[in-house]
Amino acid sequence: MDVRTFIGEMELLAPPELAEDFDAGKIGLIVEGSPEIRTVCCALDATPAVVKQAIAAGADMLVVHHTPLWTPVTSLTGPTASLMRDVLAARLNIYVMHTNFDHAEKGVNDALAELLGLTNIEPMTLGLVGDCLLSVEEIARRLHCPVRVWGEIKKPRRLAVVGGSGFDPAFMAEARTQGADAFLSAELKHSSYRSAPLPCIEATHYGLEAPAMERLALQRGWKFIADPPVISVIP
Repeated sequence: MDVRTFIGEMELLAPPELAEDFDAGKIGLIVEGSPEIRTVCCALDATPAVVKQAIAAGADMLVVHHTPLWTPVTSLTGPTASLMRDVLAARLNIYVMHTNFDHAEKGVNDALAELLGLTNIEPMTLGLVGDCLLSVEEIARRLHCPVRVWGEIKKPRRLAVVGGSGFDPAFMAEARTQGADAFLSAELKHSSYRSAPLPCIEATHYGLEAPAMERLALQRGWKFIADPPVISVIP
C-alpha cells in the first residue's frame, strides 16, 4: 500500500481536526520512511525497545499514540539521536494518533468502555460515563496494572473513564452531573483529589491507553508491540 493511501485510511479513523490545539504538528506522519507499506506494527509509545522490535519484524510503518518528538527539534543528540538513527536507517515511517484518537468514535475511551464492560454509555467532553458491574479489583485485573483508590469505593455503580491524564476538575464535575459515583483516569495530583467531587480510581497512563492500540492492531491485522512500564508496588 502506498503511504499516502495509508494516511488517508488513518485520517478517516481518527480525523486530525479532532485533535487538541497543543497537538498541532505532533500527529500524523511525523517521521517519513519507505513510500510502500507492507508490514505495520502498533504500540502506545515509540520507545527504543518498540522501535527495535518493529525493525526486527520488518515493519515499514509504526503507528503509535504518543509522538517521540514532543518539542521542536533544534538538535539531534543523546537519546533522540539514537532513536532517530535506528528509525531513519530502517526507513521506518512513524504515524501518530494522539488526542484525535482520544476524541474519535471507537477510539481510546470506547476501547476502555468495551474492556470494562460498561453499558448505558453517555459521552463527556472527553471520556465517557457508563454503568459498571466490576469491583475495583476486577478493573485493575482487566487493565493489567495496579490502581490506587482515592476516597472510599469498592464497586462503582456508574463509572466515568478518561484515558490518559484526565483528572481535570471540569471533567470530574461533568461526570458527577451525569451520575458517576467514581472517576477512572491516570496521574492524579494531590490538589486535584482535594477538590474532586467523587472518589477517584487512579490507573497507569499505559494501562488506560494501550488497550485501544492493541484493539486497533487486532482489527487491522497489525503486530501489536507491548512495552508496559516496570512498576513495583511496595508494600
